[in-house]
Amino acid sequence: MLIAAVIAFLVVAGANWWSRWTDDDRLELLTKPFATVLAIVVAAIGGFAGPESTTVVVLTMVALVLCLVGDVALMPQVDNFIAGLAAFLLGHLVFVVALVATGLDEPILAGVAAILIGPCVAVVGRQVVSSAKAKEPALAGPVIAYLTVISSMALVAWATGNTWAIVGATFFVASDSILGWRKFVGESRWMAPAIMVTYHLAILGLALAVA
Repeated sequence: MLIAAVIAFLVVAGANWWSRWTDDDRLELLTKPFATVLAIVVAAIGGFAGPESTTVVVLTMVALVLCLVGDVALMPQVDNFIAGLAAFLLGHLVFVVALVATGLDEPILAGVAAILIGPCVAVVGRQVVSSAKAKEPALAGPVIAYLTVISSMALVAWATGNTWAIVGATFFVASDSILGWRKFVGESRWMAPAIMVTYHLAILGLALAVA
């Protein structure tokens, strides 16, 4: 059942990627939330049948539900950036708790992540925060808080030594970096589909981390 759920997720996610490339908002309205629902299903099927504790599985599912709330808030039909930012920030905090609960057995990997990911986040984050402050000063603080939380989530994920968690967290950093750049710095055609491709790989990785 887990494989079937993953395949279903990839099919719906692929349709969403196409919707972002073609600017098909009607297709996105269906596929964006449905893909995240399927990620929750993947976590449930794999998690409750796997070795992780029920607490970790439930926390992961809660984090993915918060991602679903963020998905809806950021869709063009809703377009509530603050609500989306808050939902994803809370989601990352819950992911951190879930990841810590699995055990941070590879602290050296957190150092590797800091070396590999840190400079990219610093360069992109600095530009995003600067542009956010210039365009919408009230968002500078929330954006800084968000960057801090997602960077922490990535370091914790690497420290677990769980390959899927590492993949998921790293893709989340990539997705949100592109999203922040697109929102505050500048937009290019490739960014919309790239945000969703990396985002879906992120939530799939984090869902499979408990399987």
